[in-house]
Amino acid sequence: MASGGLQLLGFVLAFLGWIGIIISTAMPQWKMASYAGDSIVTAQALYEGLWMSCAMQSTGQIQCKVYDSLLKLESSLQATRALMVAAILLGLVAVFVAVTGMKCMKCMEDDQVKKMRMAVFGGVIFIIAGLAALVATSWYGNRVARAFYDPFTPVNTRFEFGSALFIGWAAASLAMLGGAFLCCSCPRRETSYPPTRGYPKNAPSTGKDYV
Repeated sequence: MASGGLQLLGFVLAFLGWIGIIISTAMPQWKMASYAGDSIVTAQALYEGLWMSCAMQSTGQIQCKVYDSLLKLESSLQATRALMVAAILLGLVAVFVAVTGMKCMKCMEDDQVKKMRMAVFGGVIFIIAGLAALVATSWYGNRVARAFYDPFTPVNTRFEFGSALFIGWAAASLAMLGGAFLCCSCPRRETSYPPTRGYPKNAPSTGKDYV
């Protein structure tokens, strides 16, 4: 019963992490314009994401522009896109696999060993998806930080971490934590020993001696 509760907790955490990865990928606030160190007053806020760049006016109006060409983008941005999309697809596969192995589901009830393995396999896929998202967000954040502290970067073109990065980090952590719970939710197999063989009884002696 305890393993079933741990399994359900792991699936909920991993599923929430997967949803967070999707939200983070779609958000345009991967980095936001910063004017630290200067007294520039602007009437708009600039954001850049994986798919578009946006400008929010002081009136609250937001204007976004989707990146025109994939080939014109930086290779690092393309790699970040690929990792996040891979994390989403892996998470989708993990959801179906883990649901199949959940103890509360009716499927595969006749083979509990395979059902248990499906839950563990789903947890492993969730961990891989979380790692892909963590690598993508950390790589992107490292590039933003290096450009921010670069003395040759103009002050009015410096960017800081956007909210999508923090959501991505939290979502990746949840996906990996939930996957780990799924992997640890299976009960340990009890060691089984082969049945002891009975030794044949000696035939009763007839009292005759053979030479």
